[in-house]
Amino acid sequence: MEHIEQICPSPRAVKKKSSSSGKKKSGEISKQKWAIVSLSSIPLVMTLGNSMLIPVLPAMEKKLNISSFQTSMVITVYSIVAIFLIPVAGYLSDHIGRKKVIIPSLIIAGIGGIISGWAAWKFDNAYWLILLGRSLQGVGAAGAAPIVMPLVGDMFKNDDDVSSCLGLIETSNTFGKVLSPILGAFLAGFIWFLPFFSFPVFCGISVILMIFLVKCPKSTQKPIPFKQFFQNVKKTFTQEGKWLYAIFFIGGILMLILFGILFYLSEIFEKEYGIHDLKKGFFLALPLGALCLSSFISGKIIKENKVLMKWLTFGGIVAAALSIAALWFSIKLWFMITMFLISGVGIGAGLPCLDALITEGIEKKERGTITSIYNSMRFIGVAVGPPLIALLMKQSNHWIFILLSGLSIIAAIVALMAIKPEAEGQK
Repeated sequence: MEHIEQICPSPRAVKKKSSSSGKKKSGEISKQKWAIVSLSSIPLVMTLGNSMLIPVLPAMEKKLNISSFQTSMVITVYSIVAIFLIPVAGYLSDHIGRKKVIIPSLIIAGIGGIISGWAAWKFDNAYWLILLGRSLQGVGAAGAAPIVMPLVGDMFKNDDDVSSCLGLIETSNTFGKVLSPILGAFLAGFIWFLPFFSFPVFCGISVILMIFLVKCPKSTQKPIPFKQFFQNVKKTFTQEGKWLYAIFFIGGILMLILFGILFYLSEIFEKEYGIHDLKKGFFLALPLGALCLSSFISGKIIKENKVLMKWLTFGGIVAAALSIAALWFSIKLWFMITMFLISGVGIGAGLPCLDALITEGIEKKERGTITSIYNSMRFIGVAVGPPLIALLMKQSNHWIFILLSGLSIIAAIVALMAIKPEAEGQK
């Protein structure tokens, strides 16, 4: 299975290939621009559905008279449900089609938002119904955003187009993270449970866009029987396991670091610097904005160059490690924000590269399942990061910086040792 570019083709072949692929790219991208916008709306909406609630949690705790741990479960249950169902959704999308999984999943997620909002509005003891609604949102999230990656791989035959589009998808995801704390604080300023009701509206918009603007390529092949499919996936892991496991690990670690940073900043802004509400939302958006811009630029420049993908990933992780380690010496407000800006740039540079490597390196038949496992690993990072940092904050801030920079260094070493485009796939 070829997943890495050839390094030394003849100059004549390179010139011919680049000329033809350039024309093809401009035509394909322009034809599919509204489809790309529609697909980009899905990770944006799913990110809003979870992260938008973070500034609402203190008000929820008071209104429902629940503990801080119970409040945290409103966020955690979303990720836990998604972790287990993402591979199932990936398998289904490989067999019945991407849109047939994405659209019902968006509808389920929207229904979950309505249940949570209705419970918060109408019931005195609404906590368990809110969790039920959040669980349904997790079910919907599992079959929506993670399926976008393999769908992009299906829609474009040119790896350059795939990389560019995945960069836009990742940018949309990170833009959702930038927008979430600001929009959540703004909506909660009117009614604390309004973010729950806003989510089904966003889901409805994405459903309409998917129905009318996204045309999936028709498959002429019959679905593979489960036994054979399982054997194919097993064969993929046997042949490509080293770099696949590396990308799974790195993706999970980067998400753990990112959400650990966000949780730490949210706590420290409020307790140490007295930064609250909408102002805190804007401050949290600074490193996320750097991540968003970095993701966009990275997705644009990597094209089909898998060697560049490796070194951008490695360099970004090293930059994140060094900037976090520097906080050992000082956590003055603007120095801390600057260091986390640098770490945001590093993480943002790596994420589109990981997306492109895994999407372009897997055959279409198994792509949905493999990318779904990758997304599950990212969700594990999202779920583990905040509670891990909460435990360390009871000890010392220095342990947080040691852990996050240490994990970054391990991830960088894994990227350096296990992702070897110059040595693999030379067929």
